[in-house]
Amino acid sequence: MSRPETALRCVESLAQQTHPPDLVVVAINDPTDGTIEALTKITDLPFRLNLHHMASNRGNAGGIEEAMEIAFHSGVDAAWILDDDSWPQKGALQAIHESGFQPEIVKHAQQLDPATSRLTWPLPFFDENRNWKLAWKPEDLPNQLVCNTTAAWTGAVITRKIYEDVGPVNGELFIRGEDEEYPWRIGKAGYRFQLVKNAIMDHPGPKNLLKWSFLGKNLFFEKKLPDWKLHYKVRNMVWLKKKQSGNLKALMMALSYLGVAILIDGPGRIPLLIRAISDGWKGKLGKIPTT
Repeated sequence: MSRPETALRCVESLAQQTHPPDLVVVAINDPTDGTIEALTKITDLPFRLNLHHMASNRGNAGGIEEAMEIAFHSGVDAAWILDDDSWPQKGALQAIHESGFQPEIVKHAQQLDPATSRLTWPLPFFDENRNWKLAWKPEDLPNQLVCNTTAAWTGAVITRKIYEDVGPVNGELFIRGEDEEYPWRIGKAGYRFQLVKNAIMDHPGPKNLLKWSFLGKNLFFEKKLPDWKLHYKVRNMVWLKKKQSGNLKALMMALSYLGVAILIDGPGRIPLLIRAISDGWKGKLGKIPTT
């Protein structure tokens, strides 16, 4: 699907919700890709649609930062975080609503890859004994409608209380970083996450995902990721790990990821990886010149 097609499908899926939102804010990073034209053709929407033209391309992180600011400034109680290629099934928002509004808890949808029916991304959760586990498919999750998880981003409902306490998304991460950094800040501030299992969202996942554990953290590697995406992922990962755990653990994780990347994708990407690690170490965020 093209970007206009995915965005159109996302907005249409919101229009079909049995409990639709009051406001939908779409951050437009590229005004020339046809997204604006596709979305302005939709009529009779059950919500206000705000097509926010970004002054420059700030990626997912910058788009979400600005969209959330607009939404909360308009007076909403909470913001539902979506990607253009995440498509909530009809009863998703109603299921979250019926699970109970709790200002101190991030409720979130269950993301499924429509091609495989597996979870879009492995989901860390707590079982009934408060043991930490990792779910790869819906069957791995507890047999209950709401279960405690450790983090979530796409499909998460961020309440006004949490937003005002934690602050805005760090738009300088651009892409491949805000989905980890912001939930970490939420958890650090003492708030919790809960999955609402019958709130289902279709969201295509990565095709070639490898997992390993290092220093108590699960690391995931997507084979053959485009160079620019790999740069952002590694840069932001190193920057965040340094912020969370200090220099030594950040360095060890960077070297671990470098080794796996060379093993899987070959030595040709070593210069790119070194630049990304260096940028993350120095805190050199923002959009890289090549994207």
